[in-house]
Order: sequence, then structure tokens, then C-alpha cells
Amino acid sequence: MTRLAVLLRQRARRDRLQLALWLVGTALLAYASVSAVFDTYGDAEDREEILGIAIATRTILVFRGTPNGIDEGAFAFFLLFAWLALMGGLMSTFLAVRHTRMEEEQGRAEYVASTPAGRILPTIATVVHGVLANIGLGLLIALALIGNGLDSSGSLVAGAAIAASGIAFLAFGLFAAQLFRTSRGANGASVAFVLAAYLLRGLGDAAGTPSEDLLHVTPAWPTWLSPIGYGQLTGAFVENDLRPLLVPLGFAVVMIGVVFALQSVRDQGASLLPGRAGRATAGPVLSSSFGLAWRLNLSILLSWTAGGIATGLLATSLSSIVGDVAGSNPQVIEILRRAMGDDASIEQAFVATFYGVVGILAACCAVQVGIRARQEEVHGTAEMVLATRVPRVRWLLEYWVVGVIVIVVVLAAAGIAGVLGASRASDPETLIPNVLEAAAAQLPACLVFLGVTLLVFAFLPRATIPLGWTIVGVAAILGTFGPILQLPEWLTELSPFAHSPVPSGDDTDWSGGLWLLAIGLGAAAAAVVAMRRRELTSGGG
Repeated sequence: MTRLAVLLRQRARRDRLQLALWLVGTALLAYASVSAVFDTYGDAEDREEILGIAIATRTILVFRGTPNGIDEGAFAFFLLFAWLALMGGLMSTFLAVRHTRMEEEQGRAEYVASTPAGRILPTIATVVHGVLANIGLGLLIALALIGNGLDSSGSLVAGAAIAASGIAFLAFGLFAAQLFRTSRGANGASVAFVLAAYLLRGLGDAAGTPSEDLLHVTPAWPTWLSPIGYGQLTGAFVENDLRPLLVPLGFAVVMIGVVFALQSVRDQGASLLPGRAGRATAGPVLSSSFGLAWRLNLSILLSWTAGGIATGLLATSLSSIVGDVAGSNPQVIEILRRAMGDDASIEQAFVATFYGVVGILAACCAVQVGIRARQEEVHGTAEMVLATRVPRVRWLLEYWVVGVIVIVVVLAAAGIAGVLGASRASDPETLIPNVLEAAAAQLPACLVFLGVTLLVFAFLPRATIPLGWTIVGVAAILGTFGPILQLPEWLTELSPFAHSPVPSGDDTDWSGGLWLLAIGLGAAAAAVVAMRRRELTSGGG
């Protein structure tokens, strides 16, 4: 126990700031969001109308959860649980990879394995550390719900659901660390798994069977493939059934068992999936510094483009559901008319919502390009490039150009996928222009995140990774939750996503997009100019 305690203290000390930000930030988000929900939808009539809209359009179900009545606790659980579970999943997978594959990649795991701790005990410490972190997250979220006056039993069930889904994601992160030779590959696979779980849950909810009163939905089978879906099946604040949580916890136990079995037979630093052998000579793409920057970001582009294609297909493929639901529930038509207004069609609302998510994906891809520049500097490889005739300004400018290209590719792929999906719509001639316009409307906001990330890299290089992800994460939350929770206008407008042009009827206001474009280009120009005089800072974070 003494050796395990030492390893746990080391992990707690190393994660003291990062983990505190995840735990406290997520709990504060839960508290503020629930408070905003009560301020905005304090009346049962308001909550009933919103649930009717959500079940009618189905888009809201993809991004929110499974409706389970108009009780205050059940309504808050419906709006917030999937997002909180998503954040808990990302926290857990990053933690798992950071203390396993990254330790091996940087050579520290070999030093620890040479001590009496051996190879297995550090992994046990990571499992315990991750489980405790998820239990802490669940308790903090439960306290946030109780602090808003919600029932303590339902709040604890909601917290337990967050913790159980997070533990399942922790186990997959540990498994991914066994599969891939690099922490980047393991993190990429883990993030894809978390997003896939979120999407499967959303598809199951959207394809579920609504009740006649439009207040409840029985999810379809895809929900049963997601740890987040099993968390929803607890029916917090209504059924308070903890039995569904046995599935994600059982999944975690099995995966952790597989992890220990693999670790006991593989070599230190090796992986289940072997690294691909490199070419003996560089191809034509790697004959320039720009080609190198492009090649380093190619895997990033492919992963985010896949997400953009899936989202684009959903944006138009699911639009046909609206007509079916409205036809079988006449009262839905009046609800939608009051909610959407006379200018925006239901299809436009679908497209705007989904392509807002595409914009977030493209922005994350752009942020990763900026982060990649920082990683090249930390590992010392940027210094080798800059030791040639490549000047610093050109080097950073090339990363900006690559960032612009990946943004355009992600948005274009999502637009093409949306056009293909529009063939199933009732009026594809009208829907296709809306799709293309909505995809193009995301470009200015994405350029802002690319420029700001490079600006942070130029002036505060050690803060590039945490600040880059924090900025895009906060902006995505404000842009997503702000309008629904009716947060203060000044707070919502801090997010660039709030200013992206949105097609409404026959008109689209592009003034916000022009301002975003100017900000993005100005930030990028300032970063490139500042790079002329900045010293390289190899090593560190």
C-alpha cells in the first residue's frame, strides 16, 4: 500500500491544476446551467412546450437527451446530462493516456518500472486515480444539483451516472494506450470513442418512440451501445434506477482486465498495433517545410473530416423525420410555428443546428494545427527546420495556411455530405442551398480560433495547449447552451459561434461573419509578426 500511496500522491500532484479545472469547471457549469434552466423555464407550461418542440424536431434530442417528463429535475437532466457526461469522458480518457502511454513515450515509465513499483503497480495507481477523479466529479455535480434545490436522491443518481460513464471511458482510454505506440494516437482513438458514444446515444434518442403527450421518449437500440445512454436510462429524478449503471461498470471491469493482460505480455514502449515503417527516402511532399507541416497535420485532418461528414449527413438525412412527426401529431405544427418563427423553416433550423456542430469540429481541427506547431517546438524538431534557410515568420505562416486548408476541407466535406443526404428530403432544391450556405458560414469563426491559438503560441507558448482547448471549449459551450438557456446576451456573444451567419428565410446577415473574418486575420497577422523576435522554448509543456 505504501508504494501505491506514493504513486497516487505523484499523480495527484501532477494533475492538481488540470484535474481541478476539469472537476470544478464542470461542476460550476452544471450549477450555472441548472440555475439558468429554472430562471428560463420555471413554469411547467414552458417546459412542456420545449419538450414538445424537442420531440417534434428530434434535432434537440441528438444534442440533449431523452425527455422524461416536465418535473424540474427530469427536465434539467434531459438538457444537461449528455454534455456533462461528454466532458467527464474526455477528462477520463486524457487522464488515462497521460499516465500510461505518454509516460512510456517520454521514457519516464521505464524509470518507474525499474523501481520496486514494477510495471503493473503504476497502472493500478492510474486506475484508482481515475476512478477517484470520476467519483469526485459525480459528487460535485450532485452537490451542484442539490444546491439548486433539486431532490437529493435524484441528484445523487445523476452524479452516479456521470461517474459510471466516466469510468467506462477511463477503461477505454487505458485500452487505447495499449493499442497505439504514441499518446497522440491513443488520445485520438479515445476522443473518437467518446464522440461516437455521444452520437450513438443521440441517434438512439432521435429514433426513439415518443409518447402521445410528447413528454417522454423510449430510446431506440443505438442508445444501448453507449455508456452515456445507460446513464440516461437511470431516469434520474423519476425512476432513480441504478441498475443500468452495471453495464458501463461491467464494461470497465472487462476492459481493465484486458489492459492488465496485454501489459503483462508486451515490451515496455511497444504497442498492440505496431508502428508503420517509414520510407527509406522522403517523398516529394516532404521536400519543403510546408510539405512537412501538411504531413504532420494530415492525420488530424482525416479524423475531424470524418466527424464533419457524419454530422453533415445527419443534418439533412434526419430532416425527413420532421414531416413524419408533424403529420402524426397535428399539435406539433403549432408548437414549431411559435418556436421557429415565420421566417426560418424547420429544415433551416435543422441545418443551422447541425452545421453549428460542424463549425465546432472544424475549429477544434484548427486549434490542433496550432498545438502541433507548439509540439514541434517542444520536441526540438522545429529547431531543426529553422536551422535551415526557413525563417520563423515563414514557418508559422505555413502552419496558418495549413490551418486554413484543414478548415476548408472539413467544412467542404460536411457540405458535400449534407448535399448527398438532402436527396432524401422532401424539397432538396431548397435544402441544398441552405446546406452550402450554412457550411460556408462557419469559416469566419474557425479562422478566429486558428488565429487566436497561433497568437497564444507566439506570446505565451507554454499556455498554447491548455488555453487553445479552453478557449474553443468555453466558446462551444456558450454558443450551444447560451441561446437555449437564455444566458445574458453579453455572455453568449463572447463566443464567435454566436456571430456566425445563420440562414433565416430568404435572408442571411453576413455582417457578423465579416467582423469574425477581420478578427481572425488580424490575430494571425499579429502572431506571425511576433514570431520574428520570439526565442524558441524547447522542452516544457
